[in-house]
Amino acid sequence: MQPYELLVGLRYTRAKRRNHFISFISMASMLGIAIGVMALIVVLSVMNGFQKELRARILGVASHVQISGVDGRLSNWQAVARAASADPDVLAAAPYISAQGLLANQQNVQGALIRGVVPELEDQVADIGSHMRRGSLTDLKPGQFGMVLGAELAHAVGARVGEKVVLITPQGQVTPAGILPRIKQFTVVGVFEVGMYEYDAGLALMSLEDAQKLYRLGDEVSGVRLKLKDLFRAPEVARDLTRALPGDLYITDWTRSHANFFRAVQIEKNVMFIILTLIVAVAAFNLVSTLVMAVTDKQPDIAILRTLGATPISIMKIFVVQGSLIGVIGTVIGVVGGILIALNVDVVVPAIERLFRVQFLAKDVYYISELPSDLQLPDVVTVGVMSLLLSLLATLYPSWRASRVNPAEALRYE
Repeated sequence: MQPYELLVGLRYTRAKRRNHFISFISMASMLGIAIGVMALIVVLSVMNGFQKELRARILGVASHVQISGVDGRLSNWQAVARAASADPDVLAAAPYISAQGLLANQQNVQGALIRGVVPELEDQVADIGSHMRRGSLTDLKPGQFGMVLGAELAHAVGARVGEKVVLITPQGQVTPAGILPRIKQFTVVGVFEVGMYEYDAGLALMSLEDAQKLYRLGDEVSGVRLKLKDLFRAPEVARDLTRALPGDLYITDWTRSHANFFRAVQIEKNVMFIILTLIVAVAAFNLVSTLVMAVTDKQPDIAILRTLGATPISIMKIFVVQGSLIGVIGTVIGVVGGILIALNVDVVVPAIERLFRVQFLAKDVYYISELPSDLQLPDVVTVGVMSLLLSLLATLYPSWRASRVNPAEALRYE
């Protein structure tokens, strides 16, 4: 048989009260907890999604670990790549040349990061090949001076696949008329879109050999890019390679070159958790006023229970049950609603954008133009437990007040 404190507490919650204002306050507290929990779960899921998507898009173009010469030039890259690939954590290695240039097409001029690559090896360390909208990385044939552009960069210079663009390099050549920049015409053989504006609007790829000729590097390259089995082990692998590789090399990893992005997302996630927890706290502490009014309303009932032998602890348990039930129902509604919204953000957000004719994440402003979501069980559990604890804490003071009611005083005017 269930304890009578639980039965009475549940009955107080279900019963039709004489004071309807108390019912309204109880419902408001429940809805406040539900909305706060729902918002907290959705926001944390979106922040997790941003972190995951940002990492995937950055590392789809950048490298897990990057090895370069101290002066920006690396000779005998094949030996460096073989030595780095001997590490069990390294999956693949690819050489690259990194330089700056101006792309021109008719009246359109746009600055770009020029990257010379070996298409077959680049596909092993980056995901650009799987994000090609037109053409293929294998169309970058040595000696044919082909170029693959980011989608936004191609749009900015007004170039389509098969058309010519002019690349102007900052390295000059001496002529009788003075020092002039080197100019070379390239054919656009492909367009990629990785979904990150920084790369889509500023990266152009060409054959490694063509880049060596254009920038007069001979057999040298800028460095070697590595892909790891576990990207989170990049700092340890970089330290190991620093000790293992001979020569004067500069080795860096993605956690240092892009740490500001991920640190910013993590800080924002923590701040949003604190801010939205205050919403849940305000709703939970509404229970204090709800239960204080309920205690005042139920003083005759409390007095009768006391005269029938109920202890102060039993009276306290009754109102703890009543307040906790409100918190549990609100938390459950919030958790279910938050999970449903977090799992369907890709449907809910576009519907809101179409309804109000707005765009929350413009491509030219934000790195990610779609609202991602990554629902994680630890976040849901943390939010649910935190909400229940706040609700329980909010019931303690009113319940203690109820246990202190004097039966004689409460029944004097009844």
